Amino acid sequence: MKKGLILEGGAMRGMYTAGVLDIFMENDITVDGAIGVSAGAAFGCNLKSKQIGRTIRYNTKYCRDPRYVGLRSLIKTGDIYGADFCYNQIPNRLDIFDVETYQKNPMDFYVVTTDVETGKPIYHLCPNGDATDIKWFRASASMPMVSNIVEIDGFKMLDGGISDSIPIHKFMEMGYEKNVVILTQHDGYRKKKNSMLPLIRLKLGKKYPNLVHDLEVRHIMYNKTLDDLKELERKGLVYIIRPENPVTIGRTERDPEKLQALYDIGRKEGLKHIRNVKSFLGE
Repeated sequence: MKKGLILEGGAMRGMYTAGVLDIFMENDITVDGAIGVSAGAAFGCNLKSKQIGRTIRYNTKYCRDPRYVGLRSLIKTGDIYGADFCYNQIPNRLDIFDVETYQKNPMDFYVVTTDVETGKPIYHLCPNGDATDIKWFRASASMPMVSNIVEIDGFKMLDGGISDSIPIHKFMEMGYEKNVVILTQHDGYRKKKNSMLPLIRLKLGKKYPNLVHDLEVRHIMYNKTLDDLKELERKGLVYIIRPENPVTIGRTERDPEKLQALYDIGRKEGLKHIRNVKSFLGE
């Protein structure tokens, strides 16, 4: 029975996930495959490279650096999260990404992106942790309106959360029968219609109508997936970890103390789940 791990996005809400994942690593919880969406991809890759503490370390260190995130980066580069700084300078020079360990780890790591021309999700295996895989991580986390479209292998892509925020059905289709799902919103959360839709239609509607359609119905699809997860949880097919209280952190939070606080919550709440997760996975 293949065991899987599904990592929702949510920009800097991903500090919660980072805390939970570090607890997993410290307690030797392993799965056959993991799939990350958006921040779940950009931060979740550190699970495969077994780098405990790396996500919170570089985020708290560089969150106030204008090269990392902010309006200056958006104006200068077209990416609110600076692509070169985040996906080149940090992993290759400032806080080295452990490519060797990533490649040796037998766990498969997938990311979800959205094809801006078709509006369909792309599920991509990232086996090497090299520059190409890191570009896929970037594509998965490239939010519409504040990121450049990322082109790889002929695909034009943006954030995977646009088309499949919580890819439980795809992972089950791929043969992962027992799945731990880490969400970044509290129980009872329901996504609302995107208030930016008029601006999104104006900027993207003519060239990428399928992408805009995804954004128009995203709240409907997201809430349906939450309902499906509840039923799968009732049947014992998924184990869900989510914040016990609403997360109020900003999507581009630049306060290192707030990032650290959310990470600490993830660690604390992750510890509460360890015994049950091991039982669920049959460890």
